[in-house]
Amino acid sequence: MKAKRLICAALAAQMLLLAACGGGGGKSSGAETEPEGSAASEKVSEETAEETETAEETRSLFPMTLDGYVGDTMPYFEDGRMNIYYLVDQRDGKTGYHPWGLIRTEDYCTYENEGIVLPYADSPSEQDNALGTGCVMKDQEGNYHAFFTGHNDYYEPTEAIMHAEGTDLETWTKIPEDTFTDETYSTHDFRDPYVFYVPEEKRYWMLVVTRKDNNGVIVRYSSEDLHKWKDEGVFFEDDMGYSTNMECPSLLQFGNKWYLAFSDQWPDRVVHYRVSDSMYGPFERPEKDTVDGNGFYAGRLETDGEHLYLVGWNGTKIGHDDLEDYDWAGSVVVHELRQEEDGRLVPVVNESVVKTLDDPALPAASLMSDTASFDGKNIRFSGARYELVQFEPFENAVRLEADVTGFDKDEMFGISFAPNMENAGALSYIFNVSENTVEFYNSSKLFDSYAQSFMDFDFSGRDKIHLTLLVSDGVACLYVDDEIALTARMYRSQGTNWQFFSIGSDVSVENIEAFE
Repeated sequence: MKAKRLICAALAAQMLLLAACGGGGGKSSGAETEPEGSAASEKVSEETAEETETAEETRSLFPMTLDGYVGDTMPYFEDGRMNIYYLVDQRDGKTGYHPWGLIRTEDYCTYENEGIVLPYADSPSEQDNALGTGCVMKDQEGNYHAFFTGHNDYYEPTEAIMHAEGTDLETWTKIPEDTFTDETYSTHDFRDPYVFYVPEEKRYWMLVVTRKDNNGVIVRYSSEDLHKWKDEGVFFEDDMGYSTNMECPSLLQFGNKWYLAFSDQWPDRVVHYRVSDSMYGPFERPEKDTVDGNGFYAGRLETDGEHLYLVGWNGTKIGHDDLEDYDWAGSVVVHELRQEEDGRLVPVVNESVVKTLDDPALPAASLMSDTASFDGKNIRFSGARYELVQFEPFENAVRLEADVTGFDKDEMFGISFAPNMENAGALSYIFNVSENTVEFYNSSKLFDSYAQSFMDFDFSGRDKIHLTLLVSDGVACLYVDDEIALTARMYRSQGTNWQFFSIGSDVSVENIEAFE
């Protein structure tokens, strides 16, 4: 029996700071090794692992594990606990890569690591020389099944659907004879199975990501025994005009609607969803079909029967450098989704996180602009070109709450981290009212650079917006009016000063509170 290890946020943050001093990051293929001294190449001693087991009060909102970075997630909820299977990005340079790991949580603030539960076949002669995304489900007899992608860059077909069975959620036996692909579709792109039981048909469905006629499609298979599968044709095809692969699909009913979620492999690399009154479709594209920007990927839908969640990951940065582009795999991110009356889904702050992070912890502040004022809870900006109020660093996982009022159609204001000698933050959330966007910049030269991530947000008709910012483990997630989220990798979001600022805006930031 593997020792269960609680994921330690303090250790994770330490690893991130070590990694920030390292060189380039590995690719998802595992073909590149991590530089000497980087987080993934650190060998954690047994003593350190044992120490993490005792850190029961340490909170980790966006965890990674000692086994590797978190790639595509496969959530499965049972008995009050969210089981998050994921592709372990070890970045160790081996031919084989991406075994499945498992972490679990009941409160989305503390996570228990079960380690690697489904290994790859470490041989270029095996279909599953690398593992890809899949799913875990329970059949009608109470047995567990894992369906996964077998990927091999030296093999034809490159990808196939594979099957493993288990009597629990940690121990799996692969069934090689159940492996299948389909030459009706692309054998290079044939992956990410999602399986569930359909009571009305008394059989199982499997959704598979592939390509047909040079277009990205999700195809459907059916089975009565989970071993032999019948092709039921194209279930959904790319409706965005990019011919993109729609990765990591999930399909479930919540309330009186059916939701299909997927991630576009190009050009935007964000999570989309579609809505229908029936599992058979048609699936309609809502006016706003995303809930987060490109700092959140491969989100899979899962429900506990009462709440709906979208579970994905936030990538590390190339070279573990805040100023670089995103790499593949990083940390778990879990959004709670609220269903609106018209069927739309909007991201909201997880109820459990709010209940857990409830100890007041607003750091000390300093006025950095003579024209601004701060009374301990409210900031008033005058509208001068650049004004800011600076706070001491967050050291632990934190929930920051605030209201913003007094903005008009031409104004800009925001929150930033890691100020330089001129006090301009290098990592900034910008509320760009004139463009109706919320943006994330990883450069202090805001007017000479492009946003790394953004979400459309209509400011018109509002006299106030409410902000919730979650910061933990080198990741920040901003929720705006419970309508959008914007997740960003910020290694320096903890341990450096942070600021509220305005650019030619006389806005007020009110009711500022922080909790840990």
